[in-house]
Amino acid sequence: MTGRNDPCWCGSGQKWKKCHFPQEDTHLLKENSFTKLKDEYSHKHEILIKDEKQIEGIRASCQLASRILDATCQMAKEGVTTQELNDFAHKLHLEAGAIPAPLHYGQPPFPKSICTSVNEVICHGIPDQTPLRKGDIVNIDVTCILNGYYGDCSRMVTIGEVNPERQLVVDVAYECLMRSIAILKPGIPISSVGSVIEEYAHSKKCSVVNQFVGHGVGVNFHEGPQIPHHRNKNQILFVPGMTFTIEPMINAGVREAVIDQKDQWTARTKDGKPSAQWEHTILITENGHEILTSWVRNLPK
Repeated sequence: MTGRNDPCWCGSGQKWKKCHFPQEDTHLLKENSFTKLKDEYSHKHEILIKDEKQIEGIRASCQLASRILDATCQMAKEGVTTQELNDFAHKLHLEAGAIPAPLHYGQPPFPKSICTSVNEVICHGIPDQTPLRKGDIVNIDVTCILNGYYGDCSRMVTIGEVNPERQLVVDVAYECLMRSIAILKPGIPISSVGSVIEEYAHSKKCSVVNQFVGHGVGVNFHEGPQIPHHRNKNQILFVPGMTFTIEPMINAGVREAVIDQKDQWTARTKDGKPSAQWEHTILITENGHEILTSWVRNLPK
C-alpha cells in the first residue's frame, strides 16, 4: 500500500499527500490531475487511462468472462473435445448478450470463439475434434465483449492425474501470476512484473516465454502497455486507471515458441515439453490494485 508520505506514483518527486492523494474537498483539482495524467499517458506512451464509466463497463465484462471461463473449465473432462468446449462457451456468450472477442480476430482471422491450448501448446490453440485424454493439461482462454467493453482471462485444467512435469508448469505458472499481481500499485515500473515472474520460474527450473506478453485491455482487445513476463527495462510507471492482463506462459524446457505454419496461430514449445498459463485482468487503483476477473483455481468436481 502507498503511504501518505511515500513518493507519489506519478514521478513528480513530491510526497503522495502533496501530489495525487485524493482530497474530499478538492474534487476539481483531482479531476484536473486525472485529465492531465490521462493526456500524458495517451500522448507519451499510447496508454489509455480509464475513467469511472469505462472501469464499470470493463469490470462487468471481466465478471462475465470469468463466469464463462469457470463454466467451460468444469465441462473439460476426459473424452470431451475442445470443439465441444468452444461451442459451449460460444453459447454462453450469446445467452449473455456478449460477443466472443477471438472469433474472426486478427490476420488470418482466428476461426473459433475461445483458445484451447493442450500440453505443449503455449497459447492460441484452435479448438478441434480432438478429445481430451487422461493426463492432459489444457489452458482455456476466454475474452468477451459486453456492451463494447472487453474482459480477458484464462486458466488451466488438469484432466485426471497428470505427470510431475506437467503438474510443475501448472503450479509454477499460477504462482508466477499471483506473485506478480501481489506487488502491483501505483508508482512501480512495468519491468517489476517480469522480474518477479522470472525469478520464481527460474527457481523452479522452468523458463518464461518472451515471444508473447500481457497487454492493456478494456476498451480494445489489445491496447498499450505491453506487460512482458520476462526481465526487461520498461520503466513506464503503473498509475491508477490502467487496465491490463498478466498471463505468464511457463515452459518445462526452453522458452522458445514455434508458430504453426499451417494455421499461423498455434504456438508450441520448441522442444515439445509442456507449457502452462493463467491470466487475470487487473486494474490499478489509487491505493493498489483490483483483480477484475474473478475465476477460481479449484473448481468443485
